[in-house]
Amino acid sequence: MEAWVVATGLIFIYLLATIVIGFVANRRMSDDLEDFLLYGRKAKFVVLYLTVCATYHSAFAFLGSGGFFYTHGIGFWAAGAWTVLVGAITYVLGSRIWALGKNFGYITPADMLADFYESDAVRVVTALVSVLFTILYIQVQAQGLGYILSVASGDRISFQLGTLILLVVAAGYLIAGGLRAVYWTDVIQGAWMYIAVWVGALVLAYELFGGPLELWKRVAAERPDLLTLPGPEGFFTPGMWFGMVIVLSFGIVFQPHLIIRYYTAASAKTIKWLGATTPIYLMTLFIPAALVGLGGALVMPDIEVADRIFPEMLFEYAPAWLTGIILAGATAAAMSTLDSILHSNMTVLTRDIYQRYMVTDADQRHYILVGRLIVVALLAVGYVLSVGTFEFLVVLVTLSGAGALQLMPAMLGVLFPSRRLTTKAGVLAGIAASMVALYATLVAWPHPLGLHGGVWGLLANFAATILVSRFTAPPTDATVERIHGAIERFVYEGDPA
Repeated sequence: MEAWVVATGLIFIYLLATIVIGFVANRRMSDDLEDFLLYGRKAKFVVLYLTVCATYHSAFAFLGSGGFFYTHGIGFWAAGAWTVLVGAITYVLGSRIWALGKNFGYITPADMLADFYESDAVRVVTALVSVLFTILYIQVQAQGLGYILSVASGDRISFQLGTLILLVVAAGYLIAGGLRAVYWTDVIQGAWMYIAVWVGALVLAYELFGGPLELWKRVAAERPDLLTLPGPEGFFTPGMWFGMVIVLSFGIVFQPHLIIRYYTAASAKTIKWLGATTPIYLMTLFIPAALVGLGGALVMPDIEVADRIFPEMLFEYAPAWLTGIILAGATAAAMSTLDSILHSNMTVLTRDIYQRYMVTDADQRHYILVGRLIVVALLAVGYVLSVGTFEFLVVLVTLSGAGALQLMPAMLGVLFPSRRLTTKAGVLAGIAASMVALYATLVAWPHPLGLHGGVWGLLANFAATILVSRFTAPPTDATVERIHGAIERFVYEGDPA
């Protein structure tokens, strides 16, 4: 049997399994919006751990990181810094977000911010920022899925068709089973992805170089520029390193699909264990990615699309059955994030826009139906973006994180009680200033002074937020006491109520 038949067949078997899981989840789901959107707030540690890790690491980790090591060298190991920081953010901020969600029934990030700042404008702006920037993340996963299936099939399935097939599958099981289906598939996908990356990288390292140590020796001898900073193309300057650490930690955590996961936890203890342990998974996945990217620079120095280096090497040098299993793991990596982003954007648009301002008094089934229709629309948008534009996957993730990062001043104003209160006018002014700064420092004059544009946006945001907040009315005393009081009781007494 030809290699492409085996590899493609195993991927489609995996896809069939995810569809079955989605329909089983559908049978377990009640006609309740909170169950459909938040898994009933019952996620325990193992399920939450694997879904958070699988959601955080995606086509970005499985394909994009290998492509970045291939192009820019070892500087990408800055990833270790942002993955450690994600754990700390989860432990401190994630537990506070969980406590407020538990106490006040929040479902989306905008629920929390609009409640504290007493502002519909804050709700709408937060929802729009959440959706618009995470649509870029949909593009990342869709492009990764298209690469995987086209390589596995030996280009018999085009990039465009492969993208469409896998988008439809991910949207299908989400529509069927809601967040329950996403979580159940993520458990499998998170484990499969981690094992597949390590097995694939080690097989290639031993097959082509005699092991990881010999690979490193060859890189040092033949491509020493990959082991230097700022790298072959001068990318990893100190300012860029610092910016990527901030953007890919806070910027990813403040995206709606991660915040919604904090809401779903069964307890604060679950969130704190999550924060303490997720860096282990997140950091160690970049070790095999480095083996793939650096090794690929030696054996395939002229590949046209750097993000395709892992599947191209597997197809060229690994057995067909192993290639199929590993590429199914790559498919899992992309789909585990894709389904989460589709779900979170569906949740934000259904809850913060449709239910709040368009149809306010329908029954639960109506909103679930609307949510499913929104998924279809998001699928169409993601497909058009993925086949119409091509960028490094890591670059797209960074752009997405830079946008979500701009919710940081507003979030900190809610989560950390202070005498100097952030105001709704300050939040809106800060986000407006940051959008202008992002355009200037990411599009018009990319990364001035070598500092990532996302950080320039954040600096403009904090400056405008602090300045305007000093001269505008804060939230009412009753709201501050209610929400900051809940935070203080949780922090000092362990009581979310």
